[in-house]
Amino acid sequence: MFTGIITDLGTVTALEQQGDLRARITCGYDTSGIDMGASIASDGVCLTVVGLGDDWYEVQISAETVQKTNIAAWSVGKRVNLERALRVGDELGGHIVSGHVDGVAEVIAMQDEGDSTRVTLRAPEALARFIAPKGSVALNGTSLTVNDVDGCTFGINFIPHTKEVTTWGDVVVGDRINLEIDTLARYVARLAEMS
Repeated sequence: MFTGIITDLGTVTALEQQGDLRARITCGYDTSGIDMGASIASDGVCLTVVGLGDDWYEVQISAETVQKTNIAAWSVGKRVNLERALRVGDELGGHIVSGHVDGVAEVIAMQDEGDSTRVTLRAPEALARFIAPKGSVALNGTSLTVNDVDGCTFGINFIPHTKEVTTWGDVVVGDRINLEIDTLARYVARLAEMS
């Protein structure tokens, strides 16, 4: 489990197809404190550590994960949002995030509003019903509050701090973004279907 509070920015330094896709990500984490098999959310995707070095870790990514996320667009040099798994007693500053991406949203508009930036995204139709104003979503692993919803489109505001400490300062119109809907919204919708 994760919180959606990004704790480091990593850089993809190697990609190799070995049956599954293997990626090496450099990071600022003290890798001596990372166990083999640990989970690290990389752009919101919970990935298992299969290799470690002084300032990097490697993950093996299944074909299904590549297909259902924006990982197919990763290239060497790409920056990614990182979060290590939540530990008992850690502060829950965002919301409960599983790292299981539900689909990919597309950035369709960006507009500066004061010092902040309003980003409008289009969600896949099957997921749009789970997104509500003032609800939570995880986008590329970042816990965010939804400002408004109109059909399949929804808006998020990014303050300067978020743009500086995450990859959101790099985002442009047309980017595909990993979307994880709020777990609570998923269960509420399921219960409503059953009644």
